Amino acid sequence: MAIGVWISLFAYFALMIVIGLWAMRTSSATAEDYMLGGRALSPKVAALSAGASDMSGWLLLGLPGALYVTGLASAWIGIGLFVGAFINWVVVAPRLREQTVHYGNALTIPAFLANRFPTKALPLRTVSAIVIVLFFAVYTASGLVAGGKLFESAFAGIFNFGGMSDYAAGIVITLGVVLAYTVVGGFLAVSMTDFVQGCIMMVALVIMPAVVLFGEGGGGFAQASETLNSVDPTLLSWTEGLTLIGWLSAVTWGLGYFGQPHIIVRFMAIRTVHEVSTARNIGMSWMGISLIGAIALGVFGRAYAVRNGLDVADSETIFIVLADLLFHPLITGFLYAALLAAVMSTISSQLLVSSASLTEDFYRLFLRKDASDKECVNIGRACVVAVGLVAAFIASDPDSQVLGLVSNAWAGFGAAFGPLIILSLTWPRTNGAGALAGLIVGAATVMIWISLGWNGEFMGGPGVYEIIPGFIAAFIAIVVVTLATSDAGEYQHIER
Repeated sequence: MAIGVWISLFAYFALMIVIGLWAMRTSSATAEDYMLGGRALSPKVAALSAGASDMSGWLLLGLPGALYVTGLASAWIGIGLFVGAFINWVVVAPRLREQTVHYGNALTIPAFLANRFPTKALPLRTVSAIVIVLFFAVYTASGLVAGGKLFESAFAGIFNFGGMSDYAAGIVITLGVVLAYTVVGGFLAVSMTDFVQGCIMMVALVIMPAVVLFGEGGGGFAQASETLNSVDPTLLSWTEGLTLIGWLSAVTWGLGYFGQPHIIVRFMAIRTVHEVSTARNIGMSWMGISLIGAIALGVFGRAYAVRNGLDVADSETIFIVLADLLFHPLITGFLYAALLAAVMSTISSQLLVSSASLTEDFYRLFLRKDASDKECVNIGRACVVAVGLVAAFIASDPDSQVLGLVSNAWAGFGAAFGPLIILSLTWPRTNGAGALAGLIVGAATVMIWISLGWNGEFMGGPGVYEIIPGFIAAFIAIVVVTLATSDAGEYQHIER
């Protein structure tokens, strides 16, 4: 491995840790500082932090890998996500920022739900905390799988010592660096590193497709299109061979945004409600550029591989293969850092949200109601480490697929929390019984759907993405149970 790659990676790791140490100065005084950065994020930091924590390793591995295999038909995932993210910024962001303060200055989503629906506060807080920790363990594992794949593909044989594989070493190193800055710096460190990581990711997704298309061996759009048509004409079609169920399963990824705790918690931390629109514009611009780059990388990366006789055994490693082949070692190291940035930004956010739930919605709720802020910060740090270790165990299988793990966790959160967050913010009539029903029904539907294999094959046809039945079932459950019950005096008029 060229020294230039190691220089770039070392510089990246050092920068992340330095940011964590800097953030520690102001992020550990109170639980609010450690878990929400004192609600003082600027629009640009909030926007890129939300985007980077959302676009995990799947943006540089899973999505390009899917497009590499199936062509533009998989781009509907990106389109659905873009639309869902925009609606999330418009509908959820300003209301959540305002109402989490209004309802008891809640620091976590479970705490907000408990304050919003006091008659069902304890079960809501308990169930939502369990859902968060359960699905985030799987979600965090997907990021560690991406880190493992990077080291397995890019550093083959270098870390084979003491019986540890390159894949396992990748998991250990990725998790170790994330824990270093997350444990010490909390939410502020995670948000600031997300900002830097988001910039790195976007630059990488502009550089890579451009070089693949117009660099040596690329041939431009015309040559790439001709190559893809010779392999399979459907690769350049948005609809050919795509069933209605397949299309719905792709675009409905966007439904997941409304229920992702690691994303919507950024809305809670923006300095003021008035700055939400600025953050939205920055965030959506970043997301549009990044998604276009990922789509182009997957499709035109396939054309480049065919034209130049590359053997890509795992389609999800196309970014790694091309980074190693096409660039100077210093740039290759930067591109590897971009992949690690995508992975680490999401892992750190998920670990922190899981830790906050374990601390605020379990430890402080059941074990130490009078725990001091300093004690809660220390417990939060311990929980970050604990959840990270569980995720590492889940990720230990090198045959795991990044997109598969992400899709399951994304659906779980989207169905469990999505309808509940939307209705609790926009429909004052929503009550605690309805909220609890929706939370349980959404999570249970997703888990049952996955266990029955209906996301792979349904009624003899193609599988239906589990977020569709889960989201619909949860929405119906909330409305029906709310209308059938009454929690007198529970809900208040919500200012819009």
